[in-house]
Amino acid sequence: MEIAVLNIKGESTGKKVTLSDEVFGIEPNQHVVYLDVKQYLANQRQGTHKSKERAEIAHSTRKIKRQKGTGGARAGSIKSPVFIGGGRVFGPRPRDYYFKLNKKVKILARKSVLSAKAKADSISVIEDFTFESPKTKQYLEMLSALSLSNKKTLLILSSYDKNVYLSGRNIPKVNVSIADDVNTYDLINAEVLLISEGAVSKLENLLNN
Repeated sequence: MEIAVLNIKGESTGKKVTLSDEVFGIEPNQHVVYLDVKQYLANQRQGTHKSKERAEIAHSTRKIKRQKGTGGARAGSIKSPVFIGGGRVFGPRPRDYYFKLNKKVKILARKSVLSAKAKADSISVIEDFTFESPKTKQYLEMLSALSLSNKKTLLILSSYDKNVYLSGRNIPKVNVSIADDVNTYDLINAEVLLISEGAVSKLENLLNN
């Protein structure tokens, strides 16, 4: 699959890049995409949730009313979950939500999303660029030139560029990553992928090994 290379002004450079069918042309596997996104979101959870059970409540331990003759149910402790301020039954406890996913499954998930984006014409390749200094205005001008001002975009660079990253950091619906760090969640969360010319070959090398 061939795709034209644009510059940051939205103009064609006359160059074309051939996207590998092994990465951008496979039949998407929705189940592995689901597993990879599920693992990513699970790993973001802190797992610090905690509620007190009846043994942890600081209340008096005296019997609050006599056993019989009240016409109501027996009540032995104010800490009981049936009373306001009592302990919670089977409440959440701190835990780790991490689970393992095979490397090949994660690679297949990224290939599946890239292939789906390519099929939907949601990938644009731009020639390698940088900014002289961090300027949000320059990044916004680039998005406007590419007609992407109101869309969720993920810019994938071949290597970390501090000026480009800082320029796009505070813009809503904009995410900047490098080929080594890109994950399935970021790929699927973006409406359009902006891939720098150098990042295309880097992505193909990473996902074909």
